Amino acid sequence: MNKSELIDAIQIALGKDATKRAADEALEAVLSSITQGVKKDSKVQIIGFGTFEVKKRAARQGRNPKTGETMQIAASKSVSFKPSSALKALM
Repeated sequence: MNKSELIDAIQIALGKDATKRAADEALEAVLSSITQGVKKDSKVQIIGFGTFEVKKRAARQGRNPKTGETMQIAASKSVSFKPSSALKALM
């Protein structure tokens, strides 16, 4: 499912009176709130759905696959998602 399909699904879930624009704004509001929550608290937990959390990766040695030369890979952060047990049960 891509973003436009998700907007269509939200529009259907909201009912007959909902416009595509209202569904798009609702989706953007949710995504923006999750983004701000992760940025501020480094963790957003949605009961029954899952948890978005910032994970830190330490600096490490890597290897250039083309030349075989070793190189330093800088420390970084990324956002991970851990599904809830309820969501896992649906799969």
